[in-house]
Amino acid sequence: MSFGKKNTKNLLIDMKIILTGAAGFIGFHTTKFLCRKNIVVGIDNLNNYYDVKLKKNRLKKLKELKNFKFIQSDIQDLKLKKKLNYLNEQKKFNCIINLAAQAGVRHSFKDPYSYINSNILGQLNMLEIAKSLKIKRFIYASSSSVYGGNKQLPFSVKQRVDQPVSLYAATKKSTELISECYAKLYDINAIGLRFFTVYGPWGRPDMATYIFTKKILEKKKIDIYNHGRMKRDFTYIDDIVKGICGAVNFKIEKKKFHKIYNLGNNKSEKLMDFIETIENNLGIISDKNFLPLQPGDVKETYAEISESRKDLNFHPNISIKDGIPKFIKWYKEYYKL
Repeated sequence: MSFGKKNTKNLLIDMKIILTGAAGFIGFHTTKFLCRKNIVVGIDNLNNYYDVKLKKNRLKKLKELKNFKFIQSDIQDLKLKKKLNYLNEQKKFNCIINLAAQAGVRHSFKDPYSYINSNILGQLNMLEIAKSLKIKRFIYASSSSVYGGNKQLPFSVKQRVDQPVSLYAATKKSTELISECYAKLYDINAIGLRFFTVYGPWGRPDMATYIFTKKILEKKKIDIYNHGRMKRDFTYIDDIVKGICGAVNFKIEKKKFHKIYNLGNNKSEKLMDFIETIENNLGIISDKNFLPLQPGDVKETYAEISESRKDLNFHPNISIKDGIPKFIKWYKEYYKL
């Protein structure tokens, strides 16, 4: 994490936080940052959707932090409430950050039930825990995927999002609706964060940055869908963490609060430019396999972030020109290349 003292001054406050998906990509970076001043109880099931060793290595680093405690559990497990209730009696938690989810669009075609269990039942269980433990601040991960078939760009939180093109997107929209309900019924202040194509060190192996880097280094062909005619709002992990911290710190002045925010770089990059940036940093021109658009995918994403700037003090400033070299440096060090 590359934040200096000046940049972190207004991001850290003394809180006791439950954070799910702690061994995941975004969860790892967020936990590591929050533990500088906050007590964080991290929850993760360490499932095998991708390389468990990567998750365990992230977790190993987190366990070195004095303010971190870990619980291995599915977030939909009803027994989790009892474990957290015991800890709550000692610590009195202020906030839940629910980042755990079954990720990936294409995997939903193979295993749809895992998305319902983790993304919908998991969100419900964590909201029930917030209600039971009287935790009034609930922050959760949504996704740019909810914009689905929307044609108007940039994507704004004011747009309707009822045209999902994948089950993953449908489950994320469901989490937003469930949170709206709980906020109104139980005075839980809920904030949903729609993440836009997050990348960076310790990233997920099923994401484009990792896939392209790995295959190019191995001199293998890279698959490029929609014949390269795609654009993405690539957002560096440090910017995402700042956005999450902005939600933690946001002063909510009314009960029954629920609001959605976009966390994106506010710039839509051409996929071919993204690939070229990776190639230039590796010093290798890739062998390319151009393919049609995949089911469940969208041609372009682009985040409108005016409300995130205003409420969460969210000001992303890391371009792919600066972010990709950081990822490649980590990748080479991690795999000892």
